[in-house]
Amino acid sequence: MIESRPDATPGQLLARGTCRHLRQCHDFTCVEELTLASGLRVDVLALGPKGEVWIVECKSGVTDFRSDSKWQGYLDYCDRFFWAVDANFPVEILPDDTGLIFADGYDAALIRLGPETRLAGARRKALTLRAARIAMTRLQGWRDPDVISRR
Repeated sequence: MIESRPDATPGQLLARGTCRHLRQCHDFTCVEELTLASGLRVDVLALGPKGEVWIVECKSGVTDFRSDSKWQGYLDYCDRFFWAVDANFPVEILPDDTGLIFADGYDAALIRLGPETRLAGARRKALTLRAARIAMTRLQGWRDPDVISRR
């Protein structure tokens, strides 16, 4: 059995299950907690095998959803936008024209695809490069914890 990090927040557990599902079932790779060029931080940025960019915002409850009005700023940085929530979340409060994923700390199910709005080529390239560099830096930092302080 896979153990959760003892300090993982409910949103981080939703992100973990979502990332597992996107990798195993849709061949997407994910970076969690990525800051966009706009300064907004997304919970999950997923890159598909053909360069598709999906953003997933994880919401652990109604209060979390209602206190976050920045999600519309993510729409200019993805081909599709999704909410990841647990199965007890009242989904009727989520916008109908967005994607929906039910998740927990171990897996997820893609319930609804949001509409596709293709990114411009220059933005796609810049976003993909940003995600790759952040993911590579994190991996290098995991293998060599001193690498970040040497910058």
